[in-house]
Amino acid sequence: MKMRYGLAILAYVVPTFALGFSWHLILFKDYYAALQIYRDDIIVPFGLLSMLIQAVIFAWIYDTAFARQSAPWPVRAVRYAVTGALLSWSYTTLAVGAKNLMASVPDYLLIETAFTVVQWIIVAPLTALVFAWQRDPRPAAV
Repeated sequence: MKMRYGLAILAYVVPTFALGFSWHLILFKDYYAALQIYRDDIIVPFGLLSMLIQAVIFAWIYDTAFARQSAPWPVRAVRYAVTGALLSWSYTTLAVGAKNLMASVPDYLLIETAFTVVQWIIVAPLTALVFAWQRDPRPAAV
C-alpha cells in the first residue's frame, strides 16, 4: 500500500511539476506576462508543496473511487482523467479567473484549460498503471 501511494504521488508530482514549470515559465511565459497575472518573484516551493498536497489527495481519490473497479485500467484512467481534470479545473482555472486581476479572463481560461487537459492526459494513465501494477487483493467494486 505504501509503495502504491508513493508511486501514485510521484505519478502526479513529477509530470505536473515538469509540465507546470515548462508551460507557465518557459513555453507560454509571454502569454502569461500579457495576462499580468503572476508576481515577478514566483515562489516555486509553494507550487511544489501545493502539488504534493494535491498528489496525496488524488492518490486517495484514485484508490477509493477507481482502483477496485472491474473495468480495465485504460477505462479507469479515462474516468479518473475526467474526474481529476474537472476538479482541478474548478480550483485552478475557474476560481482563479473569478477572483484574480488579469488582463483577459477568457485568455486565461483558454490557456489554463489547455494546461489541465494536457496534465490529466499524462497523469491519469500513469496513476492507473501504478495501481494496476500494484494490484490490491481486496475485492473489486462494480
